[in-house]
Amino acid sequence: MTFLWTSDDMVAAMGGRPLGTLPAGITGISIDSRTIRPGEAFFAIKGDRVDGHDFASIAVANGAALMVVNEAKLPALGRLTVPMIVVDDVLAALGRLAVAARSRSRARIVAVTGSVGKTTTKEMLRQVLAPSGEVHAAVASFNNHWGVPLTLARMPESAAFGVFEIGMNHGGEITPLVAMVRPHLAMITTIAPAHLGNFNSVDEIAAAKAEIFTGVVPEGKALINRDNPYFEYLDRAALDAGVREVHSFGQHPRAEYRLAEFDGASESSTMWAVIEGVTHEVTLPAPGRHIAENAVAALGAVHLLGGDLDAAIEALAYLQPVKGRGERHRRRLTGGGTFTLIDESYNANPASMRAAIAVLASARPDGEGRRIAVLGDMLELGEMAQELHGDLAGPLMAAGIDHVWLAGPEMAALKAQLPETVSSVWFPDTAALVDFAVNSVMAGDVLMVKSSLGLGFGKIVAALLDKYPSLDDTPRP
Repeated sequence: MTFLWTSDDMVAAMGGRPLGTLPAGITGISIDSRTIRPGEAFFAIKGDRVDGHDFASIAVANGAALMVVNEAKLPALGRLTVPMIVVDDVLAALGRLAVAARSRSRARIVAVTGSVGKTTTKEMLRQVLAPSGEVHAAVASFNNHWGVPLTLARMPESAAFGVFEIGMNHGGEITPLVAMVRPHLAMITTIAPAHLGNFNSVDEIAAAKAEIFTGVVPEGKALINRDNPYFEYLDRAALDAGVREVHSFGQHPRAEYRLAEFDGASESSTMWAVIEGVTHEVTLPAPGRHIAENAVAALGAVHLLGGDLDAAIEALAYLQPVKGRGERHRRRLTGGGTFTLIDESYNANPASMRAAIAVLASARPDGEGRRIAVLGDMLELGEMAQELHGDLAGPLMAAGIDHVWLAGPEMAALKAQLPETVSSVWFPDTAALVDFAVNSVMAGDVLMVKSSLGLGFGKIVAALLDKYPSLDDTPRP
């Protein structure tokens, strides 16, 4: 059996105290007692809302081979007979194991941050690097103070590439995370208004994102969006942090990895990317110029990491959408006809809202169907919230979207800015919009659902998918 970690190596890396007869090793690491698999180690992390120690018995029942627990919690776990590694602080111990994982790895590491496109780019990198070797990346948006060390600690020693997404809500959060990851390549997708409630300006956001350069290994590289107005600032920040090579991507004529041309269709697109003076035609199974921009960045990363560029280009044609970030569903209505649902419900900020609206504009309703923007609040925008929500009226009008369904306190500002020519409804909360959407969708419609995660717009998507069957399903009686 191949172990992710031997128990001896875990004890040494974490500085823990073994309790009971430890297994020879573990096959994986989990922090969720509900989904842990037999042979894995359960790390009983104490979070903001729940304490993993309270779910230790469930983890054992589900097959945990080993538990990592806090010394202070040990008396409460007295009835459990599963082997344990006892530590001072479980999250800190996970961080030490993450550092050990990075130290033993021979993988080429890329770290991605940015106001928009982190997860999409991370998933692109996972897929386009795969033809060049074993790729390790987070299974979801594990980009915070526990997600990054968890992803690192899960990285097998055999990995050829490691892809890490690094996020932040406040300044100073990226620095300790990138110090663990120590990337060979640091990427910034873009700088835009996001989390403005925690910052005084977009300048401060740029400075916080630039922290990613502080962890780049000697002889490491940076890849930055040249179309963004903060390019020069980020270029200087990378050099000041000691990064030897700064490269760029985008549509800018001086970008080294350049999006020369883009042809978007309703459900796919084609782009022409110039890499080292050679133009490559690239097929993408998704619409949206922002997807093409992320794809150019991903190809640039493959090139800088020494991967197989031709194989990466071919892999882009088979990209799978990330859940809640552009997934498309074709569903059959009860009374006949179909509609299309574009699921962008995972998160939102002003830049990603505009990109999603552009995707909706390119969609083609069937027959008399409508293009419908189903939008919820963008959170953490502080004093700028009302203005930034109201400003979405411009992109909606420019895109020709004349049906808008809204929910959330801040979206009232957008409702007020929409002209009478737009058919719009507004609800104070998501629950009311769920009922409205399920009962108002019509044959031929294209619905695009987007909001910040805290609004729970995934409930709208779930309700529509639950009531209306896929075209591949047997019709309900």
